Amino acid sequence: MFGYFGLETWSPYLAGVGIGILVCLAFLISDRPIGCSTAFLKASGMIGKIFRRRQVEAMEYYRLFAPRLDWQFMIVPGIVIGAFLSAVLSGTFLFAWVPGLWEASFGGDPVPRVAAALAGGILLGIGARWAGGCTSGHGISGTAQLSVASVLSAACFFAGGIATAIVLVHLAG
Repeated sequence: MFGYFGLETWSPYLAGVGIGILVCLAFLISDRPIGCSTAFLKASGMIGKIFRRRQVEAMEYYRLFAPRLDWQFMIVPGIVIGAFLSAVLSGTFLFAWVPGLWEASFGGDPVPRVAAALAGGILLGIGARWAGGCTSGHGISGTAQLSVASVLSAACFFAGGIATAIVLVHLAG
């Protein structure tokens, strides 16, 4: 199906080139990598400052990563807005509490889907902080710098994703 401005899907090669250019620009302009997981902790710090300013400002982590709106923080809303615009412009936007594949495998009740998404998000956040970065930080920016830790982290992200998919397929029957 054709959308408003082209095909339903983008060429992975063009998207990869675009991400590569973005990473190079990020390093060239700000000398900082692209990543998302720190933005969530910055958001938590900004919310915490509303209620407990002194305690948040005293935390060592927030001295290293100041809880403020900056370009790295804005990547997260940019991802959401970009995904929404891409889906709308391609003509594939569909709002659904339970995606079709999940419904076919596990049923249409949104509660298990929301619970699984919440648990997955929490585990992903813990893993990203434990690994010192997320899939975009390690998988894109870190591997572009030829970081051994990032290459190993990215390999573990893929292995974990594959293992999780296998487990979910077996659970679905």
